[in-house]
Amino acid sequence: MTVIDRFLQYVKFDTQSDELTNMTPSTPGQMIFARELEKELRAMGLSDISLDDNGYLMATLPSNIDREVPTVGFIAHLDTSPDMSGRHVSPRIVKEYDGGDITLNAAEGIVLSPAQFPELLDYKGEDLIVTDGTTLLGADDKAGIAEIISAIDYLQHHPEVKHGNIRIAFNPDEEIGKGAHKFDVERFAADWAYTMDGGEVGELEYENFNAAVAKVTFKGCNVHPGYAKHKMLNSIRVANQFIIMLPRWETPEHTEGYEGFYHLVSIEGSVEQTVLTYIIRDHDRDRFERRKKELEHLTRKINNEFPGCASIEIKDQYYNMREKIEPIMHIVDIAIQAMKDAGITPKVQPIRGGTDGAQLSFKGLPCPNIFAGGHNFHGRYEFVPIPSMEKAVKVIVEIARIVAER
Repeated sequence: MTVIDRFLQYVKFDTQSDELTNMTPSTPGQMIFARELEKELRAMGLSDISLDDNGYLMATLPSNIDREVPTVGFIAHLDTSPDMSGRHVSPRIVKEYDGGDITLNAAEGIVLSPAQFPELLDYKGEDLIVTDGTTLLGADDKAGIAEIISAIDYLQHHPEVKHGNIRIAFNPDEEIGKGAHKFDVERFAADWAYTMDGGEVGELEYENFNAAVAKVTFKGCNVHPGYAKHKMLNSIRVANQFIIMLPRWETPEHTEGYEGFYHLVSIEGSVEQTVLTYIIRDHDRDRFERRKKELEHLTRKINNEFPGCASIEIKDQYYNMREKIEPIMHIVDIAIQAMKDAGITPKVQPIRGGTDGAQLSFKGLPCPNIFAGGHNFHGRYEFVPIPSMEKAVKVIVEIARIVAER
């Protein structure tokens, strides 16, 4: 079975995560998928296979050399984003993409166009897997799962490629920030690992945002509007005042690279109460801490004008794994060499987001992130070039080989 066969099979599983259920995994489809993967791994004859009640699936490809080398791990997540439906995914292969528009859904007029997504032109002449325009595709991160299992299958059938023990793991709920929460690092027992969860070919990331979520609550006082003078306090209006106090250019749509931001992700409000939910992101830890303090400062300013109106709750989500990776940069160097050996130009860059690898790195499992090959994750315009997935398989194989040689 090829990496493409596996991927097309895996995307049929509905594995959207849901942050509101407070369960692990957060949705039953993830466990159904994990059980099917467990069957596949057992049929392949892997060792130390375990699937716990929280949906964490682990297995080992035993070493084929007679000396001790580090145990390296490869990790991908089972869930797809809750941003768009992952049910009844109907992928289609576009053969030898010609560089023009791709009609995803003629009935609804949904078109994947290089005018909107110019990166499409980088893959002219290649076979692409696209959606039917009504769901996401699921390359984030079922491409990663397919690539890891395909690489393991390749190593099993090519004993001339020497490798040490290789651990693999598939976890739930990465898309809601909980993928690493119940990951048993001690049981995984790898010296380090790589998440196969990046985007385009060549991506290699060992830096990510520091991240927090903030909820700012405004209490109002509702009075009949005809008699409200000097009595009503409209929490929606106060919340709007808070919103415009933040710097308008420090938002996702105005930032790139290492630039951080405040991102207002939801507003729930009435005259009596309004709640703003922000995510706070910055690569630099000091700036990250200052951003949190700024929100607290603005909350105090609101309360100076409207006593007792505003309250804030800030919760850290994850931190920049760079501080855990830099002391052991050889694990990044190995991935860079593996890409070069596979004929790929490495693109080392910071993640403008998060990854399970960040939390795992702080739990004692250093874990840079490698490309899985997809584009436009979390929506109907998601696509993955087939050669990109095949190259990801080669990178995994090369990493295993290099670790054994060194």
